[in-house]
Amino acid sequence: MNDLISTKKELEKVVLVAVRTPEVSEQEVNEYLDELAFLAETAGAEPVKRFVQSLPLPDKRYFVGSGKLEEIIEYVKVHEDVNAIIFDDELTPSQLRNLEHAFKRRILDRTNLILDIFARRARTAHAKTQVELAQYQYLLPRLTRMWTHLERQRGGIGMRGPGEKEIETDRRIIRDKISKLKSDLKKIDRQMATQRKNRGKLVRVALVGYTNVGKSTLMNTLSKSEVFAENKLFATLDTTVRKVVVGNLPFLLADTVGFIRKLPHHLVESFKSTLDEVREADILLHVVDISHPGFEKQIEIVNQTLHEIDDREKPMVMVFNKVDAFSYTEKEEDDLSPVKQENYSLEDLKKSWMAKDTKSIFISAREKTNFEEFRELLYREVVKIHVTRFPFNDFLYPDIEVE
Repeated sequence: MNDLISTKKELEKVVLVAVRTPEVSEQEVNEYLDELAFLAETAGAEPVKRFVQSLPLPDKRYFVGSGKLEEIIEYVKVHEDVNAIIFDDELTPSQLRNLEHAFKRRILDRTNLILDIFARRARTAHAKTQVELAQYQYLLPRLTRMWTHLERQRGGIGMRGPGEKEIETDRRIIRDKISKLKSDLKKIDRQMATQRKNRGKLVRVALVGYTNVGKSTLMNTLSKSEVFAENKLFATLDTTVRKVVVGNLPFLLADTVGFIRKLPHHLVESFKSTLDEVREADILLHVVDISHPGFEKQIEIVNQTLHEIDDREKPMVMVFNKVDAFSYTEKEEDDLSPVKQENYSLEDLKKSWMAKDTKSIFISAREKTNFEEFRELLYREVVKIHVTRFPFNDFLYPDIEVE
């Protein structure tokens, strides 16, 4: 399948649009747009303007109301170098069609943007097949609009998707492709399941967490390997498994794809085999970027996604990473306003629910801050499971209590 790749050297300029519903605070919508901007930059674009409208629900025709629509149209008319408008939600086929007609520009939604990044990041045949399946499933209900759009304007973000020299408009052909990709994935899934069985009884530990929290850096530090790590969203898609030895204890460590708010359901379904590493893990290391202003919301999203993947209870350690980048604003003594999250010091956070309700540790994977304490905690958690599988070795770990 031919990728439609832009030959432009300079970054595409894009406008970001969000609707703030009553249950979303102003701070939250700003954080959501910050994340959308980061997604756009990861995809190779430059966000130049943001528009936010408060509505009870997104408008059924244009996502935003008529007044805000005219405001954005006027901005795009004045700034002719704007290439695309990106919306922070999944748009319906009719909304996409109406917006494209109104703007005469490329229209992308959050799902399309994430799919584009996944397409850019896919390296192995497995990841490419998974992404291609998710793309076709997304495109099928939008088929008429998308193919005519691809024919008119090739290249650019959101266009790194399935396409042929002669644009296909036959839904049956697309469904056949989806069927074949599903069949291919089943074969790959069986191969990967066999690989997992061949790993034996070694304890399995999986790194999970929001995207870009430092899982790959932690993997590299623990396993002394060179897993690709970059300060961009979804830097790696393929699950990497390494045999790690801490002290005298070997176990398997898996680095999984990062989660994100509103992760497209097409991706969750097509990446099922990748997520099996999470399902089959004995211990989860939930890595959190403690320096991110919205880290508590990210914890909530990851926990919700984990529950959807596997609702079985299993041991979890909260690993609060990037303490080297953590900062806070100290309140003045005469300031009587309520204490906000940005006013909590690292010591305050260590005494909060995060340290009391679950096993937790605060580290910097990059700077190796508190890393020996982390290794000791991980060692003790792995031993608890290891001695149940290899009881003849329990004399090696006399100080560990098996629950």
